[in-house]
Amino acid sequence: MKIITLTMLLIFLTNCSTHTVKLGKRCTKLAADNTYEKSLIWFIDKASLNGFDNKINRENCEKNGDNS
Repeated sequence: MKIITLTMLLIFLTNCSTHTVKLGKRCTKLAADNTYEKSLIWFIDKASLNGFDNKINRENCEKNGDNS
């Protein structure tokens, strides 16, 4: 229970700073060496928020063949 509480507190505090939090499974595009990044929680700088959904999204997970 402590871990869940601390995680939620961190997410709320992050929203008050220069970063924002995106929740949900998202992936980057497949790189030249066949690697990609996948996460359920993304901490994003508010300055780069506009292009985030174009680069990192759920559709990339499907294209990369990620079924989990």
